[in-house]
Parts: sequence; C-alpha cells; structure tokens
Amino acid sequence: MSPAERAQWIERDDEVPLTMQCELASIPRSSVYRRMEAAARQQCLDEEDVELRALIDEEYTNRPFYGSRRMVVFLRRRGLTINRKRVQRLMREMGLAGMAPGPATSKPHPEHKVYPYLLRGVAVTRPNQVWSTDLTYIRLARGFAYLVAVIDWYSRKVLSWRISNSMDASFCVDCLEDALRNHGKPEVFNSDQGSQFTSTAFTDVLKREGVAISMDGRGRALDNIFVERLWRNVKYEDVYLKGYANMAELTVGLAQYFAFYNAARPHQALGYETPDRVYKSGIGGGAIIVDKFGDSGDEPENEGTTGQRRAAVELEMDAA
Repeated sequence: MSPAERAQWIERDDEVPLTMQCELASIPRSSVYRRMEAAARQQCLDEEDVELRALIDEEYTNRPFYGSRRMVVFLRRRGLTINRKRVQRLMREMGLAGMAPGPATSKPHPEHKVYPYLLRGVAVTRPNQVWSTDLTYIRLARGFAYLVAVIDWYSRKVLSWRISNSMDASFCVDCLEDALRNHGKPEVFNSDQGSQFTSTAFTDVLKREGVAISMDGRGRALDNIFVERLWRNVKYEDVYLKGYANMAELTVGLAQYFAFYNAARPHQALGYETPDRVYKSGIGGGAIIVDKFGDSGDEPENEGTTGQRRAAVELEMDAA
C-alpha cells in the first residue's frame, strides 16, 4: 500500500494522537500536517466563494448588464480583495454573463443552430401567442441550484418551472414538455442563445409541435425582459427572504411562491390583476418590445452612452 493511501487513515479528531497515528501508519508527520493545512485553506476558500456568490447574485439581479469587470469594481468597493479571474470563474459557474453588447456576452454552443429574434416591435395581444424561458442561479445556504421557467408573455403567468444542480439541457426540456402538456402550445417560443436552449433536444420539441423558434439578439438586454423581471421578483420576494438550505426546501418554497405569484399576486402591468385571471380571460394583458436601437444594438443620438442599459432598467421596472 502506498504512503498516500496510508495517509488517508490519519484523522485529526481521532482519540489516538496524530504523532502515534503517523508512527503506526509509517507516515512522516510533516506530510500529514501539510495535507491538513491545505484542506483547511481549501475549506476557507470554499466558504469565501459561497459569500462571493451571494454578493454577485444579488448585484447581478439588480444589474444584469454587469460583466466581470464591473462586478470586480462592485466587490472591491465592498472592501473585498479580489481579481477578475476569480470573478470570471464564479460567474461562469453561476451561469451569469453581462447582457450589454460586447465580447463578454454569453455564447451559444458552436455546433448548435441559432435562430433569429422574431418579436421586436410585435404586439402580444393574446395568451399563448408568445412563451419565453430562461435560466437563473439560486443560492442556497451551502451551494447553489439552477431554476428554469416558462412564462406566457401576455399574462406573465409562470406555466412551468424546474430546478437542478447542473445546467444540462434535460431539466429545461422537461420544463418545456410540462408547459406544453398542461397549457397547449404557443405560436412563438423565445429564449436566449444559451446552449441548453439551442440544443437539438430542446429545439426538436418545439419543431415537433410546429412552434416558431425565436432567440434573443446578442447583447439585446430588452429581448427577454419579462423573464428577467420574474427572476428579480422570485429572488427579492422569496429566495433572499427565506434563505433556503437545500434543494428539498427550495422545491417546496418555490412551489408555494409560484402558486402565490400566479393566483394571488397583483401585477401593476396587468391593471393589478393576477396572471391566472388574465391568462384565463384573455383580457388585461399584453406586451411589446420596442425596436429602439435597431438590429445592431446601436444607441440613438442624444441618448447618452448608456441608453440601452438605462432603457432596460426602465422597462424592467414597468414590467412587474
């Protein structure tokens, strides 16, 4: 048996002193101390990462156009010593990327087909005309999860949702299938260009149902603003308040929140009606994404240097 395998016998909290354990296992004490110090440092880093993820998550929820550079500035202003490489790693693990135009925007899988955006300037006037989906990061007391939901644009009703501890496409497909099974099918289905939604497993379901596929333009912060607003509501009205410890608690909590969101929470944009009532009646809803900047994402004259980002925030505040 190798020294490395024998080293696994050594336990800091054992009743037998470390010196005696090392002697019995024929292991140098110095190597055991180095291993324990490395484990302690890693645990400290893991705990710091949990705290950093929480800060990044909350700031990104407020400002989804923040990329890693601005997130570093935000964290340093909070008194933290951190470099961009670490922030990039954490944001990548969380599935976050700045929504503003530029090289930092999220990229689709290179082998997946990307479909054009079909909804710019289109008035949404009835339920099941347009559905939309997106993924978001949900922080837990120890660790994190991913939430996907399908929403009806006209009524803001959450038609289906799922959580997972990974960002694979399977739970997104399951969420889509559930929405189609229980609510019919839309005329147009919109998503971002993430690999989960450009995968053939996901798009083949939409093709099977004869649904037109639409995908957000690169760097278009307004294209899926209704789902972005949903994430803000979920986090500030539920997740941040309750601080779920694990996936089981999160599942129960989100089930209760989405039942409240659909059936009891009044929405300003719906004339203070609920999504359920508007979805069933087909009265009082609606949506439109105004093509303010054109396909290139260029800003109009005299709008300042942050026109797209400012407009995104303004529309988001009106979409509740």
